[in-house]
Amino acid sequence: MNPHIVAATAVAALFTLAACAETPVAPVSNAGIKQIAPSFARGAARPYTFSRFDVDAPFTFQTIPSGINGDGVIVGWYSSGSACPAAPCPVKGFVLKDGLYTTVVYHNDAGTNAAVTQLRGVGPGGDIVGVYRMPGERGVNFHAFILTTDGQFVSVTNPDHISTMAQRILPDGTILGCIHDTDQFLTMHGIWKGRNGFTVVPRATTMNNGGTPNGRTVTGFFTENPETLTPKGRGYVIDDGVFTGFDAPGSDFTEGWDMNPARTIVGRFEDAGTTNIHGYMLEKWSVSAGALSGTYTTIDFPLSASSNAPYTDVFGINAAGDIVGKFRETATGPFHGYIATRKTD
Repeated sequence: MNPHIVAATAVAALFTLAACAETPVAPVSNAGIKQIAPSFARGAARPYTFSRFDVDAPFTFQTIPSGINGDGVIVGWYSSGSACPAAPCPVKGFVLKDGLYTTVVYHNDAGTNAAVTQLRGVGPGGDIVGVYRMPGERGVNFHAFILTTDGQFVSVTNPDHISTMAQRILPDGTILGCIHDTDQFLTMHGIWKGRNGFTVVPRATTMNNGGTPNGRTVTGFFTENPETLTPKGRGYVIDDGVFTGFDAPGSDFTEGWDMNPARTIVGRFEDAGTTNIHGYMLEKWSVSAGALSGTYTTIDFPLSASSNAPYTDVFGINAAGDIVGKFRETATGPFHGYIATRKTD
């Protein structure tokens, strides 16, 4: 089955970014792209340059980049239109490659377009994983797929469960994600999907989101004490079968969203007692006596030389350490996508 693919549209020369802020090179003129100087809040200075982008600007309600591979290909989803957000807006996948984006919409054999198409991860060879939901289906009903490099959808749905989410695809084709049954919380279990079928994390409320190329180390998030009055969202790693939860310092909740071959973890967390959301990078981590420790860097999208976005997360990281995610300029404003690239000199 071929996906409904809209012709690629120029966004910007996104991958010819300046290596440092002192001599920035502006991208091709486009209202949806703005280059920002490197800035990491509450952490050591980092050699990054931030660039924002909005798919289908200026009509975009939200742009959600979810994954990036070693070639700099970014995938995610967006919604746009003059009626958003007052009326339901179709959610469409996008691929951003070499400064061009392509819209992807799943459709079934009858030619009916999905109400929701989300592209969530892209492998080193270019295969993409994502999910869709057809019109009229319940919110929990997501169906996973691989979008191959020759434009074919391949189902990876687990027939024993109502919902299958595909988040990442590893070099050998193993897919990370989760399954659901009656809800998106208590019946959620992380999965590996390989040649021999599905392997399920026994612990409920888990979601596998990223891992090393061999799949032996993965990261994700879960809820501790989910059926009590004091549940807490936490990140986790499963390293050679050993499950360890972790929390960003001073956080109410922490989520792990991706991991690169160097085992660097990225995700988001909330400051304790607030509604402030930040991205983070966790490097050089290790587990001792059941506890994980490492070097955390808080990541906030810089709005100017002196102010940061009130909401920033990190959804994806590649082998080079480039990261993608979303941010808000105001506490309740629309989400914009960004890429932060490492210096090369």
